[in-house]
Amino acid sequence: MPLKIYNTLTREKETFSPIVPGHVGMYVCGPTVYSDVHLGNCRTFISFDIIYRYLKYLGYKVRYVRNITDAGHLEGDRDEGDDKFSKIARLQQLEPMEIVQKYTLGFRHVMQLFNNLPPSIEPTATGHIAEQIEMTRQIIANGYAYEVDGTVYFDVEKYSKEQPYGILTNRKLEDLLEGTRELGGQDEKRGRLDFALWIKAKPEHLMQWPSPWGMGFPGWHIECSAMSGKYLGQKFDIHGGGMDLAATHHTNEIAQSQACYHTSPANYWMHTNMLTVNGTRMSKSLGNGFLPEELFTGNHKLLDKAYSPMTVRFFMLQTHYRSTLDFSNEALQASEKGLKRLWDAYEVLKKLIPAGKQAATDAELDSKVNKLVNEFDEFMNDDFNTAKVLGSMFELVPVINSIKDGLVKADALSAETLALLQQKFKAYLEDIFGLKNTNTDSGKLNEVMDLLIDIRKEAKAKKDFATSDKIRNQLAAVGINLKDEKGGEMSWGLE
Repeated sequence: MPLKIYNTLTREKETFSPIVPGHVGMYVCGPTVYSDVHLGNCRTFISFDIIYRYLKYLGYKVRYVRNITDAGHLEGDRDEGDDKFSKIARLQQLEPMEIVQKYTLGFRHVMQLFNNLPPSIEPTATGHIAEQIEMTRQIIANGYAYEVDGTVYFDVEKYSKEQPYGILTNRKLEDLLEGTRELGGQDEKRGRLDFALWIKAKPEHLMQWPSPWGMGFPGWHIECSAMSGKYLGQKFDIHGGGMDLAATHHTNEIAQSQACYHTSPANYWMHTNMLTVNGTRMSKSLGNGFLPEELFTGNHKLLDKAYSPMTVRFFMLQTHYRSTLDFSNEALQASEKGLKRLWDAYEVLKKLIPAGKQAATDAELDSKVNKLVNEFDEFMNDDFNTAKVLGSMFELVPVINSIKDGLVKADALSAETLALLQQKFKAYLEDIFGLKNTNTDSGKLNEVMDLLIDIRKEAKAKKDFATSDKIRNQLAAVGINLKDEKGGEMSWGLE
């Protein structure tokens, strides 16, 4: 089954066909680093980390670009208010780049905790001022922008006479105009939907650069267009971000690139859905928003306990990236148990040894296992459906545990099927889903138990039953059940 991706632009699943065979260019709008990254951002970046990993698993050479917005982010999408970086810097009496450095490092730390792979390139807006100025200049030259007293605006209504401005969200210009305020007497823009490509800086503004239009700073939307164009070309494969970016930011990116290069920037537009908490939209004003660190420490009034980064990552994987994700203590605790159950089965699976070229003694079970394993790729090829993959993995857990417990013979599966099962579990849990066993105490306990089992096996071989019974009885006294299996093997579990 070929890879199919839901394209926001066409509102349907399309067979993925990269511009350059074997290569993928992917751009994801990164964080604005004037505050801590919130959990909604984390869901987006985890989702695209999975997509990045899976594309690599399929054999593509992926250039993954995720930017850092460190300039030009105003308090409103309509080019209103102060630049947030400068405002915070003034309040805290710091250089703006001190604010940027603090939150950039914090963002990268959170991404590492979630085990996200770093992108191929992580450009910053302040590092690409020249490219943004040049793109703005070209848009003016092409007739789609105008300058007023040092500020350059994109002419949306003129552009809309030639191109569908609301194509990404399937909205007509008339509908968009109805949703905007009337221009006041002091508004210098020609049209209500016009947005700034370059903004004239006030004398006291802390972050400003020289340009053909005077001292100023870039508008928010031009940054991504300039950086994606530099590193991925005028036309690339995948552009992603949260669904909140589609209506304004990504709509304006398409318009800018079309006006500058006469082509839309990306073939596939992908958007992750929002987070809710107990059925209510997550927001700071409602007090139900979580920072990642609050989840990891449990330091929030709505949390019953702390949850590990891997528990949160696993929880997110259980819902398709385009579906709403609802946070609750019950759901997170269920994910905690589910991840442990799946990982414990994986640890058992790794220790099973295929016997040469043995054929399956249970053809029906062997066929079932093959079907479930082959579904991993089928579900991921259907718009990266991680939830369905996990469903198939959980159906395989009882089979693995039954082999461990001796309820199913070790040779029930063919050596080829067992090897495939091991290979796919490893590929998906670790390489694609990016999960890892962070319970170091559990890992140490496993090592200790392996040692005690070896000592007990030696004692039984020497007919030293007193030592053998002592090990088993003392473990039972502290809640660890040691069980003798067929063929002299031993298993253990917590009571």
